Amino acid sequence: MPGRAEAYDAWYATPLGATAHRIERALLAGLAAPRPGERALDAGCGTGQATAWLGALGLQVTGLDYDPELLAAARAKVAGAVFVEGDATRLPFADGEFDLALAVTVFCFLDGGQRREATRELLRVVRPGGRVVVGELGRFSLWAAQRRARAWLGSPTWRAARFATAGELRRLFREAGAARVTARHGLYLPPWGALAPLAGICEWAGRPLGPLGAAFVAVRADRSNIAASPDAPGARAADD
Repeated sequence: MPGRAEAYDAWYATPLGATAHRIERALLAGLAAPRPGERALDAGCGTGQATAWLGALGLQVTGLDYDPELLAAARAKVAGAVFVEGDATRLPFADGEFDLALAVTVFCFLDGGQRREATRELLRVVRPGGRVVVGELGRFSLWAAQRRARAWLGSPTWRAARFATAGELRRLFREAGAARVTARHGLYLPPWGALAPLAGICEWAGRPLGPLGAAFVAVRADRSNIAASPDAPGARAADD
């Protein structure tokens, strides 16, 4: 029986997994705007899917995860990256150490207090003028319904999941003092492999619906250019 790391990577090799991954990656890339030479943190890196992507774009990447098995798989997969075992709510990095911090499907496994801590920590470790991009599983979609059904059937992974909305994520970053917060939705494709070839049509048809039916939400939070704590009083926040 394959381990968790092997099962995780195997899903991305399926037609549905590969298509969903491509759509999610495009949303993340549009918000993160990664540039060669930048210092990037992949918080909750898992088996290194996003770590490898950022490294291939020429960024200096550090991957962090609390799970030793997943970290071992990431180290074996991704050359040239630094990997650290740690917790997204207590990042073991200096203030302003990165230009970009990325966290994909991390917040859905955190409770409310942990989300607030992770939000503050992600903003803290990016430089003034840097940005944080969070990708999460949308709450109002067939994918979310399918995962809830799996939880009811006993899946330990999805039993622990709490799906977020863009509004909730924006509010977290505003309260943490982000200078600007922007959200995007995508992955309107239903969770059925036979429909993967129709992904382009589904994205075009679903875009006007916003969060309704979107299985993935991505949020970018920009840290103020002022070299101060990201949760300093008086920080201005906006969204579009």
